[in-house]
Order: sequence, then structure tokens, then C-alpha cells
Amino acid sequence: MTSRPTMLILSYSPIARDARVLKQVSRFTQDFDVTTCGYGPAPEGVVEHISMPDDQRYNDLDGKLITLKHYRKAYWRLSAVKWSREHLRGRRFDVAIANDVEAVPVAVKLRPRRGVLADLHEYSPRLHDDHQLWFQRITPWFEWVVRRYVTKANAWTTVSRGIVDEYEKNFGFRAELVTNAAPLQQLEPQPVGEPIRLVHSGACLRNRQLHVMAEAVDAAAVDVTLDFYLTANDPPYLEELKEYAGRSSRVTVHDPVPYAELADTLNAYDVGIHVLPPINFNNKLALPNKLFDYVQARLGVVIGPSQEMEYYVDHYDIGVVADDFTREATTAAIDRLDVEAVTGFKRRAHENAEQLAGERQVDVWERIIGELMTRRR
Repeated sequence: MTSRPTMLILSYSPIARDARVLKQVSRFTQDFDVTTCGYGPAPEGVVEHISMPDDQRYNDLDGKLITLKHYRKAYWRLSAVKWSREHLRGRRFDVAIANDVEAVPVAVKLRPRRGVLADLHEYSPRLHDDHQLWFQRITPWFEWVVRRYVTKANAWTTVSRGIVDEYEKNFGFRAELVTNAAPLQQLEPQPVGEPIRLVHSGACLRNRQLHVMAEAVDAAAVDVTLDFYLTANDPPYLEELKEYAGRSSRVTVHDPVPYAELADTLNAYDVGIHVLPPINFNNKLALPNKLFDYVQARLGVVIGPSQEMEYYVDHYDIGVVADDFTREATTAAIDRLDVEAVTGFKRRAHENAEQLAGERQVDVWERIIGELMTRRR
């Protein structure tokens, strides 16, 4: 019996709850003996899971080392980096997938026989460039890590076309696009009635300015409602939104639903809304999974003029793009909705659901790993 090739999937995240990393696990456990290393319990199908303690953080940078620009020491002294390197020492894998910039140097140092695929979930050097001190101090460190180690991977993928271009412009490598598309759902678009039912699911973060969407719905001339399904990332802000909803006849705030139930929950609505202000570089180039969640739920969409999302909305004619990110522009976009238009958006979401499904995206990883496995050592 021929033994199967071995793969390491390294991610400083709770892998069993990380939708993007779980796609890697699900696809490659079919043909590889997969070892995962990350926080929390083991995902299904792996031969081994190296569970990192929650107190071993990947972002506990030593400020003194950053000030002195001792970037090598700053990186290798990160708790998660030290821990994972120690627990992976001496192991050999045929190939490795390293998720996000912080994991790539560890995978590169392991020297897998066939190489490393770096999956970059965002443009890390400008992760928090809306905070001036972070931008001045941490951006140069991230740029050093990318230049010193990420460029030494054998292949790269990332989440949006704009981020592909930014890594190539600044560091010289051309990543391939693998969007955060949701898995294909076998659903049908539901009939549109009045009021038109809008929905938003995701993280409750103040910098996403969710209240703008709520206020826009209340100000709309058309008959609409808005339901939020929010995780409690910022409890005070969540409480503010609940208080607002308590005063509104159109807005409701719900607890989040498990991801496995999300598509069925969303399918009962008409339009998914996501107006994301471009407060930092990654928000500006965001192509979030919720856009694809809405497509798989067979909804139309309302978005702000975020260039990556706008491409899909316009190309597939599945919704309305606001002129800017203000309440007034969002209200004007909502006022363009009617039963006929939303029915058409939902029909086209249904027609393109298979093409926009996550399975098509995972095929890119499979091809890249296949090329690494067959290349000359």
C-alpha cells in the first residue's frame, strides 16, 4: 500500500471555526495526510492536530525591539511563533500551507520537500493603517517579514484582486486570487413581498459603522425592514444597536446563528446589505465572505462603492451600489429597490450561485498544490 503524501496546514487561528482554513482542510484531507497546527480543537479529517494554547499569541510584539528595529528578534520572539516552531521541530512534510504573514516564516524554515503555499488573508502591512502610530511602527516590521520570508514561499494566494496587485507592486511576487466564497447551497430564491426584507450578518465592530445602515433603512421612502445577526465583538456597540432597534419599527437585532445554519436563515430574506466604510486599506479592498453568503442564500445585495465588491455586483447584476458610504447615499440606494428589481437580483444570484461558489475557488489551491507536488525538487 502506497503511503499518502503529507501536508502541514499552519494557521494562528481557531482552525475548526476558521471558514477559509477549513476549506483547505476539507479539500486536502481527501488526498493527503494532513497535520494542522493552530488554536482550539482538531478539525475533522486530519491525522494530527497540534493544538496551541490560547495564551500563546501571534501578535504580542515586543515594543522595545520594534523601536530599535530589531525586526528579526521581534518576529521569532512572538509567543505563537516560538511555540509552534518548538512543537514542529524535526518534522518533515511534503508540502505546507501557511495562513497569513505571521505563519509563513515558520513554514519556510521547516523546508517542506515540495514547498510552501502562503495564503495571505489580507494585506498585512496596512492592516491598521487608520491608526497613525501603528502605521509608523508596525507597518515597517510587517514589510520586513514579507520581504525577508514571505517572498521565499513557492506560491501565494490572497483574497482580492486589489491585494494581489499590492503585493506584486511592493514585493514582486504575483499571488493568485482565491476569494472567500461560500460553499454552494442547494436553495431557491424566495418570493419577494412587502416590506422588502434586508439582512446583515457578521461581526459587530464600531469601525464598520453598522448604525449607518440602520439609520438609512429608517429614512427610506420604500417599505423595508432590516434584521441584523451579529457576533458580540464589541459588546457596548452591540448594546447601542439593540437600543436603537428598540426605538425603531424597522430594525431588529438578533443573536448570531451557527455558520451551518446561516444560508437557510438568510434565504428567508430578500436583500443582503453591507456598506463598509473604507477606513483603512484592507476595508477599501475588502471582498468579504458575506457577499458570497448572500449570493448562496439567493439574495440581492446593497453595498457601498467598495471596488472589489462593486465588480461582482455590477458584473453579475445582483444588486445596487450606493454612491458613497453615507447614510444619505445608502438611503438613496435602498430607495431604488422594488419587488420587480429585487426579484431580478435574486434570480441572477441563483443563476450564478454555482459559478460564484467556494468550490470553484478551492480548485485554485488544488491546482497550485498539484504543481508543487510534481515540480522538480
